[in-house]
Amino acid sequence: MKEGWEYKKLGEVATYINGFAFKPEQWVSEGTPIIRIQNLNNPDAPYNYYDGEVPEKVKVVKGDLLISWSASLGAYIWDGPDAFLNQHIFKVFFDKTDIDKMYLKYAVTSKLNDMLDKVHGATMKHIVKKDFDNIPIFCPSLEDQQSIVSELDLINELIAKKKAQLKDLDSLAQSLFYEMFGDPVENEKGWEVKKLGETFKVTSSKRVMQEEWTDEGVPFYKVSDLINVISHSSTDASVYISEQKYQELLECNAVPKEFDILVTARGTIGKCYVISRNDRFYFQDGMITWLTENNGSVLPCYIVGLFNSARFIENLCSSVNQSTVAYLSIKQLSSKHVPLPPLPLQQTFASRIEAIEEEKQKIQSSLQDLETLLAARMQYWFE
Repeated sequence: MKEGWEYKKLGEVATYINGFAFKPEQWVSEGTPIIRIQNLNNPDAPYNYYDGEVPEKVKVVKGDLLISWSASLGAYIWDGPDAFLNQHIFKVFFDKTDIDKMYLKYAVTSKLNDMLDKVHGATMKHIVKKDFDNIPIFCPSLEDQQSIVSELDLINELIAKKKAQLKDLDSLAQSLFYEMFGDPVENEKGWEVKKLGETFKVTSSKRVMQEEWTDEGVPFYKVSDLINVISHSSTDASVYISEQKYQELLECNAVPKEFDILVTARGTIGKCYVISRNDRFYFQDGMITWLTENNGSVLPCYIVGLFNSARFIENLCSSVNQSTVAYLSIKQLSSKHVPLPPLPLQQTFASRIEAIEEEKQKIQSSLQDLETLLAARMQYWFE
């Protein structure tokens, strides 16, 4: 422990009030937004609403510190509208000691792994209040807290700028697609139209039984894993398969080849990944669709641009199977009509996208360095 610092338990530095237990039948289409865990993890997630009264202590305003303690653990500064807090989320009241709000947020974030070791429950993982309150954190002077926050905030601001640059480049790529090819649904430029199944063989992976999953070996991607790979946030897999199983799949030509395309087909629809030469993983059948045996009339880069088009995805999702989770079948994707611009125009588009991707890789490398730095400084100050 650093000189002059002391340990305090989370329960000693603040009060944590759980949200209100709203029932689904109380949700309405208008009223005050209800903050659920999905609204913390994803600012674009839709709200449920409530038009009644709740205790003052579960009313949330911009700037409040919220901590999710069930299903998904995390600390967040609320940046949305005035709202009511749902259960499974704490609202923090700074009524016990002199502690900086952002310092506590960083301190709680640094203890997430410790919290994971204490979670309970078979279906809804959660940390009980007693265990949460007893987690110790360093408590330096308020001046030191604010100095630490300034340093970590600066790194996070740089990270946010890098992420914004990546979003801007993605927007540039989408604008370029519309400029060159027009609206893919309206097809106002009159390009030839074919079913996707006439251009590719639309299939999926061979089934790998759950008892064949392993804790190490060749990555076996589910939808969420592949989305992380597409966004460059992680190449880790939830589970793996053995080297022997992977070789069996290779021998029966069941592994995607370079330039084949994988498309997410359950939950999150239409995220594309183009197989590269050095890729070495397998993927879950039924969740991810595999486009292979391209007849040469279309470039993978064009298909990725097509699926990145909001208009195309909106049109595609209107035809998916809607149950509890959106699902796009091989038959539905095969029968989807897509415009096919001339190959030379696709090649021009691909060369321009390549330049954008090169710039994104530079920014991504810088982003990874900053995230590594942030992790190191968090470890220095809090562990």
